[in-house]
Amino acid sequence: MTSDTSTAGILRRPYLLATVGACALVFLSAFESLAVTTIMPLVSRDLDGATLYALAFAGPLATGVMGMVGAGNWSDRRGPAAPLYASVALFVAGLLIAGTAGSMEVLVLGRLVQGLGGGAMTVALYVLVARVYPPTLHPKIFAAFAASWVIPSLVGPFAAGIVAQLSSWHWVFLGVVGLVVPALLMVVPAVRGMDSEPVTETVPWAFGRMGWAALAALTVLALNLSAEVPGVGGVIAVVALVLAVVAVRPLVPRGTLVARRGLPSVILTRGLASAAFFGAEVYLPYLLTEQYAFTPTFAGLTLTGAALAWAGASALQGRLGSKLADALSVKIGAALVLVAIVLALVTAALALPAAIAIGGWILAGGGMGLMYPRLSVMTLALSTPDNQGFNSAAMSISDSLGGALALAATGLVFAAFTSTNPFAGVFALTAVIAVVGVVIAPRVASRAGASETHDAQPEASLHK
Repeated sequence: MTSDTSTAGILRRPYLLATVGACALVFLSAFESLAVTTIMPLVSRDLDGATLYALAFAGPLATGVMGMVGAGNWSDRRGPAAPLYASVALFVAGLLIAGTAGSMEVLVLGRLVQGLGGGAMTVALYVLVARVYPPTLHPKIFAAFAASWVIPSLVGPFAAGIVAQLSSWHWVFLGVVGLVVPALLMVVPAVRGMDSEPVTETVPWAFGRMGWAALAALTVLALNLSAEVPGVGGVIAVVALVLAVVAVRPLVPRGTLVARRGLPSVILTRGLASAAFFGAEVYLPYLLTEQYAFTPTFAGLTLTGAALAWAGASALQGRLGSKLADALSVKIGAALVLVAIVLALVTAALALPAAIAIGGWILAGGGMGLMYPRLSVMTLALSTPDNQGFNSAAMSISDSLGGALALAATGLVFAAFTSTNPFAGVFALTAVIAVVGVVIAPRVASRAGASETHDAQPEASLHK
C-alpha cells in the first residue's frame, strides 16, 4: 500500500470492501460456533451420542490443523484468494452433512469436514490482512474481527435454542448455510483486487508439513476414542499425546514447545489460552442443562455474555493501542481466564448457584478479548512476507490443536468421573492448563534488542 492510504481507516477506501467481506466470514464462523455449542447437549441426547460429545468439538479443531497448514502453504505460493474460496466450499459441505445427519457418527463426520474448511478459512483471512492492510491498521482490523462476534453472540445461542426447541436442531446447521452466499459475495471484489498483486517468489508445496498436520489430527481422534478401547485405552492415550507433540513440532516456529521468548511464546500462549477457554466452555451449557435444568435457549445465553465481553475487551484494546503494552494485555487476559475457570470449578464442585459460573464466564470472555487480538498483532509484527503464511498457520494451529487436545483430554476426564462429578473434573483440568498459560504469558515479550523476526524463521524455512 502507498503511504497516502496507510492513514485511512478500515472502513474507508481502499480497505472498505476487504473489511466488510472478511468480517462477514468471521460472522459466519462465529454464528456457527456459538449456535452449535448451544445445541450440542440436545443433539447428543437425541442421537444417543454422549460418548462422542467431546469429539464433536475436538474433531473439527483437529482437521482444522490440516486445513491451516494447507491454506498457509497455498497462500504463500499463490496468495489467499484460492484457499479462501476452497475453504468456504468445504465449510458449507460440512454443514450440509451435519445438518442432514441421522446418527452421531455422521454428524461428527460433517463436523470434521466443516473443521477442515474453517481452519483453512482462518489462515486465508489472516494472510489477507497481512497483504491488504498496513501494520498500523492491524490492531483495528483484528478488533473488528472480534466485534463481528457481537451480533452472533446476541442472537446465535438464543436463536439456536429456539430453533432446536420449536423445530429441529438440524436447521441450526442448515440455516447457517444461508449465510455463506452474502458473505462470499461481499468478499469477492476485495479478493479480486488483491489477485492483481504479483507473486514475488514461488514457494514449494510443503508435503512434509501436511503429513505432520494429518498425523496431529489423527492423534487427536485417537485420544478421543481411546476410552472406547478396553484394556489398552490408557496406552493409546499416552502414545497419542506423544505423537501429537512430535507432529506439532515442525508446524510451529522453533522454540515454541519450550516457551522461548518472543514469537515462540506468542504461539504457545495462543494454544494454552484456547485449550483452557474452549476446553471449559463447551461443558458449561452441558452443566447448566444437566444439573441446573436450564433449557438450551437460556444455557446458550451464557455464551452470549462471554462473547459480548470478548468483543468489548477487544474493542477496548484496539482503542488503547500502544497505550496498553502487548505483553501486559496478554498477562491480564490470561489471569482473567484462570479466575473464570476457577469460579466454574467451585460452582460445579460445591453445587453453588449457577450465576457464579455464568458471571465468571463473562470475565473469561473479557480475558480472551484482551489476549487474542494482541497475539495476532504480535504474530504478524514478527513475520516477514516470506513466512506470513507459515506463522499465521502456526498461530491458528496452536489455537486449534490446543483446543482439540484439551477437549480430547476433558472427554476422557468426563468419562472417568461420570459416577462422581464429571464437570468438576473437567474444570479442574482446564484450570491447570490456565495456570500454565499465566506462567508462560510474560514470555511473549522479547528481550531488549533481540531480533525476534529472525528467530521466527529457522523452523519455517526448514519445513516450507
